[in-house]
Amino acid sequence: MNNKIIVLGSCNTDMVIKAERLPIPGETILGGTFLMTPGGKGANQAVAASRLGGALTFICKTGNDMFGKQSLKLFSKEEIKTDYIFTDADQPSGVALITVDAKGENSIVVAPGANSALSKADVDIASEAFSDADILLMQLETPLETVIYAAEKAQENGVKVILNPAPAPIQVLPEKLLSCLYMIIPNKTESEILSGIEVIDWESARLAADRISEMGVAVVVITLGSMGALVKEGKEYYEIPVTKKVQAMDTTAAGDTFCGALCVGIAEGMALPEAVEFASCAAGISVTRMGAQASIPYRSEIDTQLKTNKNS
Repeated sequence: MNNKIIVLGSCNTDMVIKAERLPIPGETILGGTFLMTPGGKGANQAVAASRLGGALTFICKTGNDMFGKQSLKLFSKEEIKTDYIFTDADQPSGVALITVDAKGENSIVVAPGANSALSKADVDIASEAFSDADILLMQLETPLETVIYAAEKAQENGVKVILNPAPAPIQVLPEKLLSCLYMIIPNKTESEILSGIEVIDWESARLAADRISEMGVAVVVITLGSMGALVKEGKEYYEIPVTKKVQAMDTTAAGDTFCGALCVGIAEGMALPEAVEFASCAAGISVTRMGAQASIPYRSEIDTQLKTNKNS
């Protein structure tokens, strides 16, 4: 087993306003603070996996504009392989407008731009990356047909396919995608949409995981925010509670940090409960900071925090 991870997904520039509360429709709120940071679920997960020890290749598409060029420079600094970051001549780079309230909750609108042009042909160009990778991690901010095609190509090459079904799917995920998955990582809302079961506690999370696993996915990891995460692996269940409560400042990239970290743990051969604990620790640190990629911790921070948790 190696630690070579492919992330296929979105790359955005996040324009963030932090205010006391989220506005209601038709309302203008004054007094917010503004920052502009790199984001996109795919990019966030790629940065998280790279910072935490993964040998990372990122497959995405940006526009031929200042945002796309800046993203490429940032990925290179993060030691992410950028051979398969494509440039679209017609579409602008993706942009997300994010409002964050005083409790760290957010509201996000995304203009996908070039993300929506990532194609099966692009996956074919990147096919060499699948030959020796351990994991392919994807989300749903790029075309579904491209996600399915990449999943099939990864499965043909013996690569573990992991899907973070975010944003929450508006349609039933097709069987040909689900049949390729080794693992799916939905949050509470996404698991409710996939399973039709309201998730309010550990028991209902188990029921939702049962329903999702019946769709043909070997491993289901449901993230439950401040509660922790519920894992179903075959017939085994693991409840992984949060070991350290934190004061959330911004939850924007917490789920992406969790997904990237979990892939690193799996690629390194950690037992699944240990990998989930590792990922939860990373996500817990990220919510105490503003921004998406700016909030993602480094490996040394996770190792220090996990040691502190064990000694406390």
